[in-house]
Amino acid sequence: RTGQGTFTWSGGDKYVGEWKDDEKDGQGTYIYGIGKLKGDKYKGEFKDGKRTGQGTFTWSDGRKYEGEFKDGKRTGQGTFTLPNGSKYVGKWRGDKPWNVKFYDKKGNILIKIANGVLQK
Repeated sequence: RTGQGTFTWSGGDKYVGEWKDDEKDGQGTYIYGIGKLKGDKYKGEFKDGKRTGQGTFTWSDGRKYEGEFKDGKRTGQGTFTLPNGSKYVGKWRGDKPWNVKFYDKKGNILIKIANGVLQK
């Protein structure tokens, strides 16, 4: 597969977007149809079959991450918003908050994480 297209796996996962050499590559949307990720969705950039570049991952429970991905993980600048409106804002590394501030829904800073370590 190369170019624009849609593919639905037997388990119900579905991808709509760009392909290159049978890999998800370019802009696309991936919707999870089975398992613990059922109903979750990623919309954004793919490279060599993995979430890489700018994108938005939305969980079915209302959580959302908007920002950078590398090799399928949150890496780089991004915002992770919880259903109650509180959010983590900053840099991520390997799917973990790295240099991040956690704000309540009113914008008050509750937690700071620097170099992956919770600050007191």
